[in-house]
Amino acid sequence: MIAWVLVLGRTYDNQDCSAARALELIGERWSLLIVRDAALRGMTRFAEFQRSLGVASNILNKRLDDFVAAGLMERRPVPGHAGHQEYVLTPRGLELQPIVLALSAWGDRWAAPDGPPVHFEHRDCGGTALQDVHCTTCGDRLAGADVVARPAANTA
Repeated sequence: MIAWVLVLGRTYDNQDCSAARALELIGERWSLLIVRDAALRGMTRFAEFQRSLGVASNILNKRLDDFVAAGLMERRPVPGHAGHQEYVLTPRGLELQPIVLALSAWGDRWAAPDGPPVHFEHRDCGGTALQDVHCTTCGDRLAGADVVARPAANTA
């Protein structure tokens, strides 16, 4: 019997692709869920992330350290709690929020047999928050089939 093992590498050195480079930072298990909890649930403390996710502390510690090293989060002391730290998304980390919204929308459509488990709302008016893809030239909303990838002008 032959056993197949898939090993997911951490780097995509042979890929000239921004998506591949982004996956080097956020593509590991738990990473986007940490971003989700920080960006959409306001979590900042290690214990909050651990309680929400049920992730082992060594793995959570590694992901948070990696996020800090990549500039996605900042580690800050918790006021009034000597020795405690919180993890706050930087502007770079906050820009991952639309990815979480898009992934959740896909999951609501294709992986939620009982309907969406969470509703994302605009904090100010309560309207539904959607991730939207549109053309910067004509303004049209774009579906997946409407978008193609072409080499950038700066590539050889």
